Amino acid sequence: MSRLSTLDIIQAKGQRKLSMLTAYDYPTAKIVDECELDMILVGDSLAMVVLGHEDTLSVDIPEMIHHTKPVVRGAKRSMVVSDMPFMSYQVSVQQAVDNAGRLIKEGGAQAVKLEGGASVLPQVQAIVRAGIPVQGHLGLTPQSAGQLGGFKVQGKSARAARQLMDDAQALAQAGCFSLVLEAVPAPLAERVSQAIPIPTIGIGAGAGCDGQVLVLQDLVGLFDRFLPKFVRQYARLGQEMSRAVASYKQDVETGTFPGSEHSFGMKQEELEALDQILKGDGREK
Repeated sequence: MSRLSTLDIIQAKGQRKLSMLTAYDYPTAKIVDECELDMILVGDSLAMVVLGHEDTLSVDIPEMIHHTKPVVRGAKRSMVVSDMPFMSYQVSVQQAVDNAGRLIKEGGAQAVKLEGGASVLPQVQAIVRAGIPVQGHLGLTPQSAGQLGGFKVQGKSARAARQLMDDAQALAQAGCFSLVLEAVPAPLAERVSQAIPIPTIGIGAGAGCDGQVLVLQDLVGLFDRFLPKFVRQYARLGQEMSRAVASYKQDVETGTFPGSEHSFGMKQEELEALDQILKGDGREK
C-alpha cells in the first residue's frame, strides 16, 4: 500500500472527509496508520502531552525530528506532517527553509505545518519553492496564544473573520496543500472551506470543514490536565492504565506475580549439579 501524497489530499476535497490524528512514537503511529487515517501530525503539542511542558513553546527542532522518525517508521500509508515549532521559522525565510528541510531530510516527514497568515507568507512561499509541502494553520494558533489573549475562539467579529478568510486565501495561493482551522466559529470555517481550493482540516471549527484533526491523547483519555470543548473522548485509557498499574503493584507485593507461567525452569539434573557446585563438592581446585 503506497503512502498518500499531497495530491491525494487535495483531490479529496469535495469527494470525502479527511481524517487526521497526532502521533509521537512508533506504536501509536502504527495503530493510527492501520486504521487508515489520511494524515498523521507530529504536532508541537508533543511538548504538553508527552514531554510535560506547560505549553507548546518549549519543544525544538531536534525534539521534533526525534519524534518524527519513529512515526514515519510506523506509518506506511498515512501522510506524515511534522510541526515547525516556535521560533523555528519566524526569524527569517532562510531559517524557515533550513528547518523545514531538516524535518523532511532528517525526520522523514512528507510535509511540514506552520502557524500564521500574512506574516509568514514569505516563509511559506520559500519552503514550497524548495519542494517541501506546507500545511497552513489559522484561527487559534497556540504558538501565538499570548498575543491572541489566550486560548480563545478566533474570528468572532466580522472584521476578524474577514481577515482570517483573506489569510486563508493567501496561504492557498502561496502553495499550501491544506489548512488547519483551529477554534474558529463553525459558520466562518464553512465559508472558508467553500472559498479556497485546498482542504480545510478543522479542530474546534465545526463539521463544515473538509476534514478533522484531534490530539490523540485527548481522544483516548491519556491527558488529564484539561479537555478542550471540541474534543469527543472515545476512550479513557488513562483510567484503565491506572487500574492496571495498581493491580500490578498489589500482585507484586502479595507475591501472586510472577506466577509459574511467567517463569523459566531448569532441568532437574542441572539444578542438582548447581547445588553440588554451590556446596563446594564439585568445585575445581
